[in-house]
Formats: sequence, structure tokens, C-alpha cells
Amino acid sequence: MTFAIAYQGEPGSNSHMACTEVRPDWEAVPCASFEDTFAKVASGEAQLAMIPIDNSIAGRVADIHAMLPETSLQIIGEHYLRIRFSLLGIPGSSIEQAREVHSHIHALGQCRKLIRQHGLKPVIAGDTAGSAREVSQWQDPTKVSLAPPMAADLYGLDVLATDAEDDPTNTTRFILLADKSPVPTRAELPGPAVTSFVFRVRNVPAALYKALGGFATNGINMTRLESYMEGNEFAATKFMVDVEGHPEDPAMVHAFEELEFFTTKIKILGVYPAAPFRLSHGASN
Repeated sequence: MTFAIAYQGEPGSNSHMACTEVRPDWEAVPCASFEDTFAKVASGEAQLAMIPIDNSIAGRVADIHAMLPETSLQIIGEHYLRIRFSLLGIPGSSIEQAREVHSHIHALGQCRKLIRQHGLKPVIAGDTAGSAREVSQWQDPTKVSLAPPMAADLYGLDVLATDAEDDPTNTTRFILLADKSPVPTRAELPGPAVTSFVFRVRNVPAALYKALGGFATNGINMTRLESYMEGNEFAATKFMVDVEGHPEDPAMVHAFEELEFFTTKIKILGVYPAAPFRLSHGASN
């Protein structure tokens, strides 16, 4: 049986690179949208989805926080990818010939120094790897792409500059999603764990403060707290949270008991092993 892992983007993108790092022997399946990526797993066409959730520079990835609470998929893991960009041109071209640099808006914003140094005109593309494919198709030495290193081989381009990003610590956190995956017990997940969940607070004064108080008093490290509007209400009534620990840990049991008292809805999105990057850097992003 061939296992597949779905991702949003084109071959050679950062999401593709994350797939090859985590599941090098699996088939990486590109999808046009995040909705399509989720659907591939829900339908059984793929066993896992690799989804970027936040970046150390750009912050959270748009739309994902709204999609996760509505999906039946469960988070089963996380992966941190060091983001690197290369400047790519057609074979035989040089930086001196380049006039336009094409890439995703986030990539252009994260490589401003190189763009300014060479006097390039930034042109927004829908995808980093997609811009590399377009440069390959255009065969124009004045047009170059900012894309992940693996895009060079995939699209037959020359690497004109490496490590083009301004910040060498640029990192994206990805989550791995599976369909109908049961929450692992503490016995099944004995090491450092992360629990992701969403909740809606009751309409009472200081509800959020009181709801989160149990995590503080029980010494639980909260590494993510995102608020967002729900429906047509202009109020931050729903929250997405990552905490370090397993729901069966005594401290977590007490914290969730207190959380339930001040909330109207809690949904566990996943309980999964903490990534080595998280453990070595002591931070979520």
C-alpha cells in the first residue's frame, strides 16, 4: 500500500519540503487549497495532511484557525521547518541581468535586503514554488524567483543566491492531521505532549481570565492563545489554545475542570508528541 500525505501548494514549496522531511517514503500530494487538502484526508485519498499553522515572522496562517474547529480531522503531530529561500533564474542567467523577482507576498517581505541590494522589482505570485515554475516557463533572464531550494532541481533553474531570507531564525510550525484518529492515552504517549483545543467563554465578567486561571495555578505552560470572531458577531468569543501536557495529567485534569466552569463549549483538536524543536528551543513558534 502506498501512503500519501497532502499539502497545499505546488511541488517545491515549503509545505512540500515539510512533507519530505516528516514522511520521506510517502507520496506527497499537492492541493490547490487548504480545503482540498483537508478533503483529501477526509475522503481517504491521503492518510495525512501537512498544514502550516504559524510562522515566527509572519504570525498565524490565515484561515487555518477557522477551519480546524470545523473539521473531523485530528492533530497527531507537529513539525518545525527552518524557512530558506534561494534566488532562482533560468540556466546561464546572472543576478546582474535580473530586473523582476517573483514570489509569494510573505517571501518577498522576508527577503527585502537582497531585493533592495540588487534593485529588483518585487512581483507578487500566488506561491513560492509556483513562481519558480513560471520563471522556468518564461525563459527570460530578467525574471527571477524567490523559492525554497528544492524548487531549483524540480524546475531546472540555476541558484543565483542562497539563504536570501533576512532572518536566519525564520521558522514555520506545521501540524499533521489524520482522519478519525483517537486521542492517544497517556500510556500510548508517555513523553512530552501538546494538547490543542478550542473553547467558547461564557458571557460573564472576566470569563477569559477565570477560564485560563486553572492553567496558571497548575503550572501548565500555554504556548498559543488565539482569539477570533465567530459567525457575524463582532466579539472575540472563541479561542484556540496549545498547552504543554496531556489531558490525563493530574494538573491538566484540574485545569480543564476549572475551564469547563467558565466555558460553554470545549473541543480537543489533538493530543500529540512535542516536536524536538519545541523541546530544544523552549517555545512554540
